[in-house]
Order: sequence, then structure tokens, then C-alpha cells
Amino acid sequence: MTQPHDDAEQLFFAGNLRLQDGDAAHAEAHFRAALALRPDFAEALANLAFLREQAGAPAEAEHYYRQTIALLPDCLQPYLNLSSLLLDGRRFADAEALLRQAQALAPTAPAVWSNLGALHACLHEDAAAEACYRAALRLDPEHTNSRFNLSYLLLRQGRFAEGWEAFEARDWYGVLTRHFLCPRWQGEPLQGKSILLGIEAGHGDMIQFARYASLLKAAGARHIAIVCHPALKALFARLRDADEILAFDEDIPRDGWDYWTPALSLPYYCQTRAATIPAPIPYLSADPQRVAYWAPRLPVRRAGGEALVGLVWKGSVGFENDAERSLPELATLAPLARVGGIRFVSLQKGQGEDEAHRPPTGMDMTPLGESLADFADTCAVIDALDLVIAVDTAVAHLAGAMGKPCWLLLPDYRTDWRWLTEREDSPWYPGWMRLFRQAAGRYRQAARGPAAEAMLVAPAGAASVGDSPAQRWAPVIERVADALAEWRMNFSTASA
Repeated sequence: MTQPHDDAEQLFFAGNLRLQDGDAAHAEAHFRAALALRPDFAEALANLAFLREQAGAPAEAEHYYRQTIALLPDCLQPYLNLSSLLLDGRRFADAEALLRQAQALAPTAPAVWSNLGALHACLHEDAAAEACYRAALRLDPEHTNSRFNLSYLLLRQGRFAEGWEAFEARDWYGVLTRHFLCPRWQGEPLQGKSILLGIEAGHGDMIQFARYASLLKAAGARHIAIVCHPALKALFARLRDADEILAFDEDIPRDGWDYWTPALSLPYYCQTRAATIPAPIPYLSADPQRVAYWAPRLPVRRAGGEALVGLVWKGSVGFENDAERSLPELATLAPLARVGGIRFVSLQKGQGEDEAHRPPTGMDMTPLGESLADFADTCAVIDALDLVIAVDTAVAHLAGAMGKPCWLLLPDYRTDWRWLTEREDSPWYPGWMRLFRQAAGRYRQAARGPAAEAMLVAPAGAASVGDSPAQRWAPVIERVADALAEWRMNFSTASA
């Protein structure tokens, strides 16, 4: 007869196999069964905590992580996992306290310094964050998480020379490395050569960095191919200087080009600096046939020179910072309805698109988002608009790439690096993009010298520090409404 201890071990190892196979449900069942036999099985608790975190149950995950730490107080990984979980929940003081415990336990562990850096970066304490990342890299120059985190900090500050180099530490394009047999481009001469730009990250990233096709063509590239999301293929067919467009769901050859490159590595190898960002705008344009198709579906401008303004209020729910970058609901934009002479067009796709059928009182809204098949359709609609107002999504990049005026709504918490800091414009879309930023949140602290000596003091209140999303966005939308009224007046004058 086997002992409960042995049975728990067998269940634990079986759960690990399930976890390796990506079968989270059965892995969790095995870990729970192991714990039923052996409640103090710390390793099973740690794995169960990880699974509950992945399942979106942070309170349960925290409970199991803390049990693990109590049983294994000298094991570093649970401290790191729990600190990241707390940071995601904006429980800064709790995360800080836990990381100080981890630092006392393992003062030379680069992962501890990297997590401390991430905490300071979230609080906009850039000097402290940079000190932490560099401390981690002194301990381990190959610590990729620290280098990648440092890249975001540097790029956000416009320190592109080191920022692009550090950005090469990202690992999300590994599938491209495994797929292609031709050599990866690392800045070699391109005269007479063919090169493929591999897909990376989201639709907006590909739209933003597709501009580099013009730089590669100017450098002498004979043939430029791009692998992109299926929803971008028809749009990119009209991309200046691109010769071949492939969707990632097609059968992509493994060879046949002189080089391949991840799309987001192009700024590094093209030595892009803040003053040399390539901006050949417009580099994307609408298909005339699609423009003709959408023309009768757009609102008719009534007498008085009405303006057509497109709206996007939510991004993809899967994006890591979506809760911050997306508006709570379309009603958040209600102040825009007080501006007369505006007809709004919903470009919203996915989450929130149904709200366009129930616009705020007084907002003249034409819901088109659910009818847009791909970004070529969106491009054709934007072509007919006078202005686009959007949160940080691919539609904003598309409007900028088309040379269409776009007002971008940005969160204060973990603002994406590409919009730099404090600026009200974007060198990526010069003259076309206007940035409306949230004010500094209540969670932010003043920078306080060396990161190793800094102690965070969180404001009193709930675990999610700061006002509600609607309250954080309200002043931004008021500024947008005032700017829209001024813009509308100028638009009327120009249209007269």
C-alpha cells in the first residue's frame, strides 16, 4: 500500500506533465488532489498559485503564494511571483515590502532588482527604475528581463541609441527565428537584395513600423516582403515600397529571400534616433473601390458644413494594459455631444462596438464598426472623415499613417513607450497626431534618490490606488470637448 506522501508526489508530477502540455484544468485538478493528501506540499501550492493567477483569480493566487512563502521562506521565486501579482494590482506598498524581503534573502539576484525597477517605472520614478535595471545587469549582463525593461524606459525618454539595442532582448519573435532558414538581417548592405519583414506584436505595431519599407527600398533593396496579420493584408497591398504581402495564416515559405528581420528590429539596424524617425506620411492610402463602397454608408453632411469625426473608445481586451488605455464605456465621451455641427462615426471593433447603437444623449452616431471586415475597410471610412479621436489602438496608427488628423487619448499609468513623455505631439506622425494625456495619478510618488534606499508609501485607500477609470478620464475628455469646439469653429471657417 502506498503512503499519502507518495501518492501526493505522483499527483504532483502528473500535474507538472499536464502543465507542460498546456492542460491547465487537469494540472490544477492534480495539484489540488495532491494538496488534499498533503496540505503542506509547498511546491504544489506554488504551482496552484501560478495557475490561479493565470486564470484571473488574483486573490486566490495571493493566498496560495503566501502559504508557499510561509512553508518555504528561503525560496526566492514565490516572492518574485507574488510581487509581480501585487504590482499588477497596483498594490505598490505591498509589492515593495515583499521585494525588500526578497532583497534581504537574495541581494545579488538580478530578478529582484528587475522587479524593483518595474515597480519604480510604474510610478514614473525613472531614475530609481534605471538604477535598479542597471544594478541587475551589473550582476548578470545577460539578464534579458532587465535589459528589456530598461529598453522601455529608455525609449520612453527618447534615448533611442541604447534603447533600441536593449529592445533586442525581447523574445516574442522566437517563432520567426525557428521558421526561416535564410539569414537574419543585421544591417548588411541591401543593394540588390531581397528582405522579408516578419510579423511582431499587434496590428498597430505593424502599421507603425511598415514605414521602414521605404528606408529599405532607399537603401537598395530589390524586393521587400512583409508577413502581417490577415486583417492587414489588403491594407498593406497599397503600402508604398512593399512588393509582397503575406498573411501569417498562409503557407509562408521558409526560404527564398536574402534576409529576414523582425519588424521591430528595423529602428535598431536602421540606427533611428529621435531626430531621424522616418515619417514618409502618408504611406498608407485607401483603395478607391472601397471608398466608393463605403461612401453611401457614411452619414450625409447636412447644411452648415458638418464635420465627420470617427471614434474608438476601447482596445483589445487581451492587451496587458487595456484596463488603463480603454475608456470604461462610450458614455465617457458624452461631453463631446455638446459640440454642435459634428456627426460621429463609430470605428469601434470588438469589445464595446455594440455601444455605438446606444450613444450618449445628443450624440449623432453612425455605427459602422461591426460592418468593417478588415483594416482596408477602416482605411476607406477614415479617408472620408475629417478627424479621428481614439484611445491607443491600431486605428490611431492607421489614421496617422494616412495623414489624417488624429487625437490620441493616453493613460498616465504605464503609457506606451512610443508616445514618449509629456509631449502633446508625436514624431512618428508629425503634424497629424495630437496627444491628450491623463494627469498624474494619485499613486505616483516623487523620485527619491538611489533605488536601493527608496521606500514607497502608498496613499490610503483601496488596493487599486487612485480614482475610478471614469474619474481619471473625465478631465481628459473635457479638454478634448473644448478642443473639439475650437476645432469645429476653425473647420467651419475653412469650409465656408
